[in-house]
Amino acid sequence: MQNKDSRQDRKKAPDCTTDTCEIVYVDHKKVSSVIRRMKPEPVVQRIAETFKVLGDPTRTKIIFALSAAELCVCDIASLLNTTRSAVSHQLRILRNMRLVKYRKEGKMVFYSLDDSHINNLFTECLRHVEEYD
Repeated sequence: MQNKDSRQDRKKAPDCTTDTCEIVYVDHKKVSSVIRRMKPEPVVQRIAETFKVLGDPTRTKIIFALSAAELCVCDIASLLNTTRSAVSHQLRILRNMRLVKYRKEGKMVFYSLDDSHINNLFTECLRHVEEYD
């Protein structure tokens, strides 16, 4: 049995297409449940910024490379056939988003993924993309 609010929310939607509902109906219980679980705006913004940073093909290649091995800037530059300066710039962006980290060993600096979450995120995204190839 529907409550009065549910019946009032049902209206014929104009210009319907096959990928949308043919009526307008809001399930207020579901909406309230999701609202209670939504993260604060700053968290949502950081998630969006993370995906934006990962939206650059060069940075995605760097993440892919670092998911396979810890590498120095020279290694990554060679792998991507670009300059150390260009790689350093991209690594700085990734580091600022806490997607990669570095460690010094003598005069060498080695980069790796910041933590297992980044590897999991990349692996799941790769699986998703390859599923449709």
